[in-house]
Amino acid sequence: MKTIRIRNSSLEYPINKIVCVGRNYAEHAKELGNEVPEKPVVFLKPSSAVIYSGGKIIYPSFSNEMHHETELVLLIGNTIKDASVEQAADSIAAYGVGLDMTLRDVQAELKKKGHPWTIAKCFDTSAVLSDFISKDEYRLNLDEEILLTVNGKVRQQEKLNMMLFKPAEIVGYISSLMTLEKGDLIFTGTPKGVGKVNKGDILNAEITGVAKLSCSVE
Repeated sequence: MKTIRIRNSSLEYPINKIVCVGRNYAEHAKELGNEVPEKPVVFLKPSSAVIYSGGKIIYPSFSNEMHHETELVLLIGNTIKDASVEQAADSIAAYGVGLDMTLRDVQAELKKKGHPWTIAKCFDTSAVLSDFISKDEYRLNLDEEILLTVNGKVRQQEKLNMMLFKPAEIVGYISSLMTLEKGDLIFTGTPKGVGKVNKGDILNAEITGVAKLSCSVE
């Protein structure tokens, strides 16, 4: 079973479901030709997609255009349903940085046919995770910067305060759709600058003050 490690602690959380939010930065929605949403766009990834910093992203044979999406990731610490914003905020146990790897060519074909995005989002190694820092040790203020470099060149760089829907708002909304449980992860969306990666690329992602990760593409 995949787990989340809490930095400076012996705590580990088994990963349950992974809930992802799309189009949570206006400029990212626009760069892909999508409307800016009125509510969070929600989809799922399986825990089998998880690898950790230092791991290798395997390029699927059925795609020629895999994109990076760098995101703040929230760890849920207790069960909630139909939570208020205050309850939602209290349920967040820790923060990390993650990569939501996406097969953009596959996604485009699925969208064109009106089909779900599952194949483009749920392949093995499509969810890369850092270690996590406890909310008790670090309080997120949204002035933090999210950053991704590929082979040393900056691809994504944005302040977290540019999110359309903030963390507690996202958690509360998702809890109105489904029960959130201890060990669930929430990917909160990616800023502008997504782009293709190639075999041999080295990716380094960071949220200042929160976490870092590094991985390669094979």
